[in-house]
Amino acid sequence: MFNMIILVGAFTIFLGFLKSPRIKGFAGELIVNIGAMLLLNKKQYCTIKDVTLPVDDGTTQIDHIIVSEFGIFVVETKNMRGWIFGSPDQAIWTQKIFKHTNRFQNPLRQNYKHLKTLESFLGIDEDKIHSVVVFIGDSTFKTPMPNNVLHGIGYIRYIKSYRRKVLTKDEVESIIRKIRSSRLPATPVTKSEHIMNLKKNLKENSGSDVKCPRCGAPMIMRTAKKGGNIGKKFWGCSRYPECKGIVSIE
Repeated sequence: MFNMIILVGAFTIFLGFLKSPRIKGFAGELIVNIGAMLLLNKKQYCTIKDVTLPVDDGTTQIDHIIVSEFGIFVVETKNMRGWIFGSPDQAIWTQKIFKHTNRFQNPLRQNYKHLKTLESFLGIDEDKIHSVVVFIGDSTFKTPMPNNVLHGIGYIRYIKSYRRKVLTKDEVESIIRKIRSSRLPATPVTKSEHIMNLKKNLKENSGSDVKCPRCGAPMIMRTAKKGGNIGKKFWGCSRYPECKGIVSIE
């Protein structure tokens, strides 16, 4: 009986571990990696994963950069389930799982900074670099999405739809070398410092331009004190408890 209790407890902890944001993010990136490895010709496409680059206000982290003669594809992954609602012009998108509602930053806007960083860093025209958002997990789009927001390995088809060569082989090799030589080491220290930079920037800009999706009031950065997201930062409405609007910080 005692052994059974230990086994059940260990299994519960393991399930919680699998649901943690870090593991979900890793799983999403792994699926994108496998898709690129198996379905993109290595002679035509070079995939560089987990790229952290220095910027004026700290660092920016890019899940995947795929470089080819057909352009540069900047891939942002989201491991989410449930119904997804959103449009390109909305700052905040919505995730619904039964009666639970979660709001998160528009991933297209999130990826926009990555694109602009690479444009400036590489000195490349904006029409040669493309944003791609990939949702991994049991999710369903409940509103029409633009062509560059896709499920699973559907992103491969989108990348392959670009058939006009806009970069020479020499330019491709030069871009790959520059990214690899300038990226920060893919280590736990780099990741930790990147998260610290994010928290610092969020604190400095707390509530300045984030509005409650329910009532329009300014948002305040808070920390979850209970539940599955304990310790995680999020935007909470400044009118709480009258208004319980929240926005996830991704």
